Amino acid sequence: MATKTRCSWTGTDPLMLDYHDHEWGVPVHDDRTLFEFLTLEGAQAGLSWSTVLKKRDAYRRVFADFDPDKVARFTAKQIDKATSNPGIIRNRLKVSSTVRNARAFLEVQSEFGSFHDYAWEFVDGKPIVGKRSTGKSIPATSPESDALSKDLKRRGFSFVGSTIMYAYMQAVGMVNDHLVTCFRFREVQKLAR
Repeated sequence: MATKTRCSWTGTDPLMLDYHDHEWGVPVHDDRTLFEFLTLEGAQAGLSWSTVLKKRDAYRRVFADFDPDKVARFTAKQIDKATSNPGIIRNRLKVSSTVRNARAFLEVQSEFGSFHDYAWEFVDGKPIVGKRSTGKSIPATSPESDALSKDLKRRGFSFVGSTIMYAYMQAVGMVNDHLVTCFRFREVQKLAR
């Protein structure tokens, strides 16, 4: 059986391969999933994505399956409990940020009808296609991630710097940065139509 050509960042970790092959770059339109990736990308700051993927199930348990309504109501006691859970990244700033971001997320939903409608406007409602041939040509930020980051910060979100937002946009399919040689490049393009 022929080996599939993938983006080089996947390595050989089964979790990373599964994530690359089934999720990364696929356009997300569900608000709960958009909140999940907002949380996970913020948690990943300074760490590897494989570390976050290994803790993803625990994050789902700790943060009410990423229901922003429930997370927004977390008390100081629940934040303390989450911070002591070894299944997640126990950084108090990141845990508190998840709760603060859930509250801001709900405000965005109230203003725009959905977080999806808000976020996808930063790419005019359709994915940006990178058409890159090497991983070295993938930027860490873009004008769109700069704008999204700036607006999210203005709305009270944290752990939403431009680099984090660019990774977020890649994860939720607002940007298709699969290499043109990757078997997922065309598949993801078709999903965006």
